[in-house]
Amino acid sequence: MTMDPLVLLTDVDRATEELLRTAADLDPAAVSAPSLLPGWTIGHVLTHLARSADAYTSMLTWARTGMDTEAEPADLAAGAKRPLREQVEDLRLAHERFADAGAAMTAAAWTLRLPSTGRSAGIIPWERLREVEVHHVDLGDRYTPSDWSEAFALRLLREIATGAGDDWPPMELRPFGIDHPVRIGATENPPVIGGPTKSLAAWLAGRADGADLTVSPDGELPTPARWK
Repeated sequence: MTMDPLVLLTDVDRATEELLRTAADLDPAAVSAPSLLPGWTIGHVLTHLARSADAYTSMLTWARTGMDTEAEPADLAAGAKRPLREQVEDLRLAHERFADAGAAMTAAAWTLRLPSTGRSAGIIPWERLREVEVHHVDLGDRYTPSDWSEAFALRLLREIATGAGDDWPPMELRPFGIDHPVRIGATENPPVIGGPTKSLAAWLAGRADGADLTVSPDGELPTPARWK
């Protein structure tokens, strides 16, 4: 998957349009129903997605202008109780603000390091895409990890593996069709986990049970640490 933030902004647009279609088609009563994210209702997920878009918009604005436009802290509990139509419109408007902020960025602004994260602003489109794609699955409706692109799934898999800490069990991941395995931990001869890239990424992200994965030598799949 490209690292070009301008290309990724287009991917965010597409992914958000799909998310908005899913949300708009939900039963209005679904906002109080459990999502696939433990402890969160669907209303919590939608509110989080809107407020995090605002937070990313603030980061982009800082990178471009140097002005501190920190977003208001999100009150997920209150926001989650709003009517579905209001939440969908809120998410749509929050995305439009994010898209406008991205379109206004200069080449130099993308390279600036953000004090809040220590990373360049150029990573923000990927982070937003990751959030939209993963939380779309959390709505528990018709969108699943099988709807992710192969490129998105592979980048997510590699990112999770690279960031895995000492609380993760060692393993070697072998996505189908990928020549180079991805390792977690430095243990020699760790179990080898094979399967489709999307399935591996979803399993590492806690969005799948790994039922279609294989482990060698034969045995039970290791239990990934909680991600995000």
